Amino acid sequence: MQEFDAIRPYSDEETGAAIGQLVRDREFLDMVGRFKTPTLARWAPAPLRAWVRRWLVRRFGNVTRINDLQAKLSGYVAELIGSTTSRVTQSGLENLNKSGAYLFISNHRDIVFDPMVVNYLLFANGFNTTRIAIGDNLLSNRVFAEMMRLNKSFVVRRNMTSPREMRDAYLMLSGFINHSIDSNESIWIAQREGRAKDGLDVTDPAIIKMFYMSRKKSGLSFAEAMNRLHIVPVSIAYEYDPCDLDKARELETRARTGQYAKAKDEDTESIMKGLTGFKGHVHVHFGQPIADAEDDPRALSARIDHEMHANYHLHSSNLVAYQQRSIHPQSHLTEGSESSSIVTAETFSPADIDAAEAEIERRLDACTPEARPYLLDMYANPVVSALEANQRSQPPSDSSN
Repeated sequence: MQEFDAIRPYSDEETGAAIGQLVRDREFLDMVGRFKTPTLARWAPAPLRAWVRRWLVRRFGNVTRINDLQAKLSGYVAELIGSTTSRVTQSGLENLNKSGAYLFISNHRDIVFDPMVVNYLLFANGFNTTRIAIGDNLLSNRVFAEMMRLNKSFVVRRNMTSPREMRDAYLMLSGFINHSIDSNESIWIAQREGRAKDGLDVTDPAIIKMFYMSRKKSGLSFAEAMNRLHIVPVSIAYEYDPCDLDKARELETRARTGQYAKAKDEDTESIMKGLTGFKGHVHVHFGQPIADAEDDPRALSARIDHEMHANYHLHSSNLVAYQQRSIHPQSHLTEGSESSSIVTAETFSPADIDAAEAEIERRLDACTPEARPYLLDMYANPVVSALEANQRSQPPSDSSN
């Protein structure tokens, strides 16, 4: 894979040396220390650093393969997920082959937790984990970059300055993704650049076009190349978003000023908040692999969107926000069916709705008045998308009766 050296994750042969460097890295040791015991990290950083290094060496010092590292980390990932969610559920994995490779195209709400929870569910159910697409803007932190490369992450280059540079970068990315699937390695990639802060999950056709770039000279049609990728649309649904207030503030600022400048280390703070913040119930739906792809990127993008929206697991928080948007001052109204027509994957009791109403109101109270409509949007918009998708799925009525 030398042609992919600029973007690929670490190989097994590189794993031991990379771990060895991390366990001697002061910044990494301090980060682990803050994560495990914030109080000691504040008052006794040096002794904690030494203890963390010994702890890491004992548990990971002899690891030389990526799969072994992920297996050792699985217990800590399960502990993190268990402490920051009320439960995690899945649907659709019964339709996938455990020995197959898939291109999982996912909606994107959280920088790290999205692919983490997908891989957690795959691993727990006997599937191989995925290689993870991650934007190079998140790799400015050297320690985080090393951690992600050890976790099967590969780089998606952004902010390129010339069309030729963009073409070359996308051609390499396309080649790496196709090579991975051909080598029986699954891929996780978000459906578009950046998180869907407004709750509207829409696939960028440019990403779909990129998949084909390295196959154009092969003689395969676009549809044939897409079928070989075994695309699986993935819907990740959070009951509550730990970063919702920050997202609402950003959306309001963009709407008011036309731009938003990230603060220093804002991405790193979002990663930590997304990892450690409470998310309530998280559900992941794995769609059917696409074996009859459309021969057009826009049509295939629309199909992926439909699958995501129709199978998105709506929570009581979504229903409450959808209802409140019609009565909240300055709300962003969207035409749609009455909430009584919404079909949900689970039945909510009056107590569930009351609890969601109280929690949504608490979050609205923490917002500035100007940002509140944007917070409601991010929870309500999945309801609108689900309504539209399920209405399109209904067969036409027979008017002859």
